[in-house]
Amino acid sequence: MELTNVKNIIFDLGGVIINIDYQKSIHELEQYCPKGRSIEYSQKAQSQLFDLFETGNASPEDFRRELRATYHLDATDDQIDNAWNAMLLDIPAERIELLRELGKKYRIFLLSNTNAIHLKRFNEMVEHSFTIPSLDSLFERTYYSHLIGQRKPDAIVFEQILEQNGLKREETLFIDDSIQHIESADKLGLRTLFLKPPLTINQVFGDEVA
Repeated sequence: MELTNVKNIIFDLGGVIINIDYQKSIHELEQYCPKGRSIEYSQKAQSQLFDLFETGNASPEDFRRELRATYHLDATDDQIDNAWNAMLLDIPAERIELLRELGKKYRIFLLSNTNAIHLKRFNEMVEHSFTIPSLDSLFERTYYSHLIGQRKPDAIVFEQILEQNGLKREETLFIDDSIQHIESADKLGLRTLFLKPPLTINQVFGDEVA
């Protein structure tokens, strides 16, 4: 990875820092659906219900209620939350250590399409496994879609980060595992890295922390 003139790095979260398996949540939620009913959610596309939740236009209560109504789920709040969180697998310790080291050399930021239920779980995972209070403590600034009311791949979310932090796009690297997000950042002039599995950020930045 060519890092000449890179001063800022914007990281995606799921699939970049946290290992994730979208199908695990779909499988778990469908256990509460009538036989033959499927749920529309994937890395590339999802129903409006999930979009509303990710942009903060639906609360966790709204989300659970609409899941029940839309997919005829027969499940408690805890069962829905646990199923929804099933996609969140683990955070390898070497990635936390890498972020700590990169934070000494670069201005680093987090940009994630996420939601209130997942954010609570992310931070529980970090607090339980590492000696840091939250994901936020690893970054200069974090941008969660449900808190800022914008989500990738919309151009406005990238422009917002650049403007608010005085970043030059040609000095800013954006890393994501979703090609549609990379393509959007490319069009805006950011430097990009498509983290296509099985590539990991530790492989990319190995020389930086050696």
